[in-house]
Amino acid sequence: MKRRSIISQILVIVMLLSLVGCGSDAIEKETTEALNEEEYEQQMLEAETTPYGKYPETIYYSLGKVTGDNNSNMPAGDTYENNEYTRYLLDKINVQNKDAFEANEYKDYDEKAEMDIKTRNIPDIMVVSDYDTLKEVVEAGLVEDLTDVYEKCATPRIKEIYDSYGESVLSTAMFDGKLMAIPETSIATGPSLIWLRKDWMDKLGLDDPKTLEDVLDIVREFIKKDPGENGPGNTVGLVCDEELTGDTGYAYEYQLDMIFTSFGAYPKQWIEKDGEAVYGSVQPEAREALIKIHELYEEGVIDNSFLFRTKSNIVELIEGGQCGSFFGPWWAPNNPLCDVIATDTEADWRPYLVSTDGSPSGKISYASQKSVGQYVVVRKGFEHPEIAVKIISVLFDYARYEGDDVEGIKAYYEMNVAPTAYPLTINVDYKDALNRCYKDLTAAMNGEKKESELPILESSYYNVCKDYESKTEHTPEEWAAYTSRITALGLISKAEASGRLDEVESLYFGETETMKTKWLSLCESEKEIYLQIVTGDKNISYFDVFVKKWQSGGGIKITNEVNDELSN
Repeated sequence: MKRRSIISQILVIVMLLSLVGCGSDAIEKETTEALNEEEYEQQMLEAETTPYGKYPETIYYSLGKVTGDNNSNMPAGDTYENNEYTRYLLDKINVQNKDAFEANEYKDYDEKAEMDIKTRNIPDIMVVSDYDTLKEVVEAGLVEDLTDVYEKCATPRIKEIYDSYGESVLSTAMFDGKLMAIPETSIATGPSLIWLRKDWMDKLGLDDPKTLEDVLDIVREFIKKDPGENGPGNTVGLVCDEELTGDTGYAYEYQLDMIFTSFGAYPKQWIEKDGEAVYGSVQPEAREALIKIHELYEEGVIDNSFLFRTKSNIVELIEGGQCGSFFGPWWAPNNPLCDVIATDTEADWRPYLVSTDGSPSGKISYASQKSVGQYVVVRKGFEHPEIAVKIISVLFDYARYEGDDVEGIKAYYEMNVAPTAYPLTINVDYKDALNRCYKDLTAAMNGEKKESELPILESSYYNVCKDYESKTEHTPEEWAAYTSRITALGLISKAEASGRLDEVESLYFGETETMKTKWLSLCESEKEIYLQIVTGDKNISYFDVFVKKWQSGGGIKITNEVNDELSN
C-alpha cells in the first residue's frame, strides 16, 4: 500500500507539471486522469481481481515472443509490440508487452526459451511448448502459482471453454493441487477427409465415394485412365507422408490413418483394449492394416516414390496436376489447395467423408486428438501474474464474443494474419468450436441469425462465404474460406448429427520414466519396420519380430507405467 501511495503522488505531480508546461495533449497513455490515492488503489484492486478491470497505469511485462514467417502477415508498420491485438489490450486493460526476445516458431523459440530456463532468467510471461518443459520450470521453482488469479480473472465463458474438455486440459497444468500454467486448448478437428479432383471424376463418369473401397477404386481409375492427361505412368496415386499416420493425438495431411482405422488399428495412439491402455502400433489390427497397405503400394494405388518425397514435392505434384487424391483435414483448402487453385483454375478439388466400416452409411472411425497444446507460464515473483489470465479473457472472450469495437481485429482475420501476432501465441476455444462455427455461419447465411450476433471469427468469414454463393467467379482465398468452413465442416457436422462419427479415445500423451530413455529408439524402430513392410523390404512376418523386440526393449515396462499413471 505504501509503494502505491508514493506512485500515486508522483503520478499526480508529473501530470500537473505536464499540464503547466505543455497543455493537456502532453498527458501520456499511462494515466488518463489524476487519481487520488484512494481512487488509484480501488482501480488497481479491481484490475488485479477481475477479468476486464483496467489498470490505472500502464503495466509493462517482458515477454518471450513466438514470431511467424513474413511478420505473421501483419500489415506494414505493425510489429509484435504494436499491432491490433496489443493496441486493443492497451486500450481495454492498459497492459503492454516489451519483448525480452523474439524467435520464430517453433524450434528457434524453443531453443531460446530453454536457454533462459537454464540460466534461470525467464521473462515475466512466456509460452512453453510442451508438458516436459512445463514440468521443468515448475520443479525449478521458476513460475507462479496461478490458481487464485485464474479463479478471479478468467471469465465465466473462459472457464466454460476449459470445462468443455472435462478435466483433460486444466489438470495437465496442476502440480500438487496448484494451477501452475494456463494451457492452450486444441479444438477437435474430426476425422480426415479424402480430397479428390471432382473434374477428373466427372470426366470418367465416377460417382462420389461412400466407402474407403470406393476411394481406392477412384484412385485406380485416375491412374489407369489418366484424366489429367499426364501421359502413361505419370499420374500418381495417393500421395503419402513417410510418417504414414499422425503422431500421438495429432492428424496431418497426406497420411493413411483412415486405412488403418478401417482395420480397427490406431498406430502411435494409446487406446483402450480389454480394460487397459495398449499401444496401437503393436496390436494385431495394425498387422492386418499393413498387409493391405503393402498391397496398395505394390499396385501403385499408393505413390511408389513416397519415401523420396518431401512435403514440398507432394505439393508440387498436386499443383502440377499429377495427383488427384490425398487424405487431409478440413483445413486443406488453406494449405495446399489455395495455391493450387490459384495456378490451375480448372482443378475442382472437393472433400468427401467416407465410412471406414465398409458400409455406405456406416461408421467413420478416428482417434481423438490431444486436447492440450502449449502452456502460458508467469515468472515467479512477477507482481502482476493475473495479466496472463486477463489477456486470455480479453482476446478469447470479450473481443471474440462481446466487443463492439473489434473492426481492427476482424480485419486481421480477413487479412489472414497468423495467430503468432497474438502476444500469447495460443488459442483458447471450445472443444467443439468447429461445429459451433459451422452452425453459426450457416444459420446467418440462411437468415436464421443476424450477422451482428456472430462471434468475431464467424463474422469475418460470413461476408466471404455469403458472397461466394452469389458469385460465379471467386478468388482462391474465397474458395478456400468457403470450402473449408462450409463444405468440409458441413460434412463433419452432418456425420456427427447422424451418429456416424466414432471417436476412439487416445488415452495418454505424457512421458513415463522409461520413455525418457527408451521411447525415441522404440519410435525410430517402429517407423523403420513399418516402412520396410509397406515397401516390401520386409515380409509381414517381421511385424511379429518387431512386436517382441518392442516389448523386450522397454515396451512392456512403458505400458505398465502408462496404465499406472492413468489409474492414479
